[in-house]
Amino acid sequence: MPLKPSQIHEILNAKRDEFAAFNQETWQQLQDYRSVLENLRAEGEADLKARAAKHPINLGARLLEPLEKARNGVIPFNLAWQNREQSLAWVRQRLTGITTFAVDGSQIYPGKDLSIPIALVQIGWFENPHLPTGEYEKDISLDVMTPSDLQAGNSGEPVDRRVNMRRFQMETERLVDYIKAHRNAKDCLVFLDGSLVATFAEAFDVKCRRFYVECLLDLLETSQKYEVPLVAYIDTSYAQDLATMLRTLYKLPDSQTIHDAQLINSFMEWGDRTPLFLCQRSGILSDYENHTNQIAFTYLKTNRDSYPARLEIPVWVYEAGLLDRVVDWVRGEVIIGSGYPYVIETADQTAVLQSEDRQAFFRILQDWAEQEDLNLRFSRKMVSKIRRR
Repeated sequence: MPLKPSQIHEILNAKRDEFAAFNQETWQQLQDYRSVLENLRAEGEADLKARAAKHPINLGARLLEPLEKARNGVIPFNLAWQNREQSLAWVRQRLTGITTFAVDGSQIYPGKDLSIPIALVQIGWFENPHLPTGEYEKDISLDVMTPSDLQAGNSGEPVDRRVNMRRFQMETERLVDYIKAHRNAKDCLVFLDGSLVATFAEAFDVKCRRFYVECLLDLLETSQKYEVPLVAYIDTSYAQDLATMLRTLYKLPDSQTIHDAQLINSFMEWGDRTPLFLCQRSGILSDYENHTNQIAFTYLKTNRDSYPARLEIPVWVYEAGLLDRVVDWVRGEVIIGSGYPYVIETADQTAVLQSEDRQAFFRILQDWAEQEDLNLRFSRKMVSKIRRR
């Protein structure tokens, strides 16, 4: 049966006070946290560093960049355009001849339509040299996962997780291969769609957790060794690193609801960013070996009507004096993509598997299984779909 709007309204009205109380408490905590943001400016830098020196580890965030241009924890962009043509002219000045590269992935999970577990993983990439000729490269790579790959039958581990791990591995390996092929390319920017800090893996067992960390360590080490700038782009971040730092240094009340992007959003205009901070989040970063203290972050306002995006950047990029240049390249990609990096968006479109791709995969699989005389049984529903298509 369809939803009954009257029942939903009735329940919401009955619980209005609970929502209101939560909203009021969060709002008050937000004001408390924002009140100390005025310390994130040039005049408060010495005091900030003195306080931070008393907390050598697990501070959440630690200032890397001088605060000489910051107000309320924000470095203004100080540029505005009258129309899109003007903004694109600025992009051409910054991005012409700069190559951007991104990878994304898609998958077909094992299902009940087949008698044995089989999965398909596909990654797609997009390379844009930003040349007047308009040339670019888009391509894909895929892998078929067997029952052995999926470790089907192992106690407790979902086969879908194995698919996700293989996709992550393929994406990061492609980024690593690209970086190695472009040694010392300071006119190149590689995007990771997601975080360099694998906090999500803390919920997994030790083996899976280590798998994700090793993929990211390989990427971080390759970027540093071959000196190719890398940016991890998180469009919607609920990280609390900056909030943790402020709470620790200025004895603010504990809050699980306030996140960094929410905290600083009201002080930002399009193109503004925060100073660069070293990520000192407790937890999985302790497994990052030589890169435990080598991941920095800034928040960049990429949309006027939403919270800022989080950019995670290897510390070596900042130490090499490339930070401002790299952030401008990100701004340029966001302008081209009308609010989201065009290079990541296009990689996603290249990689995505549609419903017709799923049917094509099963048709190929059925024909191959019959040719090889393999006992691979399809559900009647799947056979019907294959025949009709």
